[in-house]
Amino acid sequence: MTTIGIIIGSTRPGRNGEGVARWVRELAVAHAGDAADFELVDLLDYRLPLLDEPIPAARADGTQPHTRHWAERIAACDAFVIVTPEYNTTAPSSLTNAIDYLLREWAGKPVGYVGYGIYGAVMAIHKLRAQAGVLRMADIGPQVALTLAEDFVNFSEFRPREFQAGRLRELLDELLAWERALVSLRTEAGAAS
Repeated sequence: MTTIGIIIGSTRPGRNGEGVARWVRELAVAHAGDAADFELVDLLDYRLPLLDEPIPAARADGTQPHTRHWAERIAACDAFVIVTPEYNTTAPSSLTNAIDYLLREWAGKPVGYVGYGIYGAVMAIHKLRAQAGVLRMADIGPQVALTLAEDFVNFSEFRPREFQAGRLRELLDELLAWERALVSLRTEAGAAS
C-alpha cells in the first residue's frame, strides 16, 4: 500500500498547522479512498535538535538515535504533502532542519505543498521547491495557498474557502500519479543502496 506522509512543518506553540494537516488528511482519505494510506507526520513527535550529525547525510547515514528514528519514518513514506507556514519569507527552521537530516530517504519521491500565512506561504514554498530539487524529489506543480485573512477566522481558526478543497484534490491526484510513475526509480535506487 502506498503511504503518503503529511508533514506538519511547524513546531511553534499555538500553530495552525495541525488543523490544516488534519483537513488535508480528511479530504485525502475521502477523495483517494483505498489508493493510499495518508499519515500525519508531526515534527513535534521527533524533537530533532539543530542538526547534530558529524557527517553530512550525503556521505553517511546518521548515527544519532533521533536521526535513525526520523530516517525510518521518512523512508516508510512513498510521497509527501508538506504543510508549512511562512515565517519571514521562508519555511520554519524546524522544517528545514528536519529535511536537512536526511538525503536518500527523500530521493525519488514526489512532494506537494499546502502553505498558510499572510500570502499563503508562497515564498516559503518557492524555497522548499529548490531544496526538493537538490534532494532529487519530484516537486509537483499544484499547491494550496491558504491565507490567514481569508481561510482563518481571527488568523487562528481554520475555515478554508470552498474552492480550496478543489485545489487540494488536484494536488492529491497529481501526487498519486507521480508516486505511481516513480515506483521503479525508487525500487532501482533501493536495490543499489
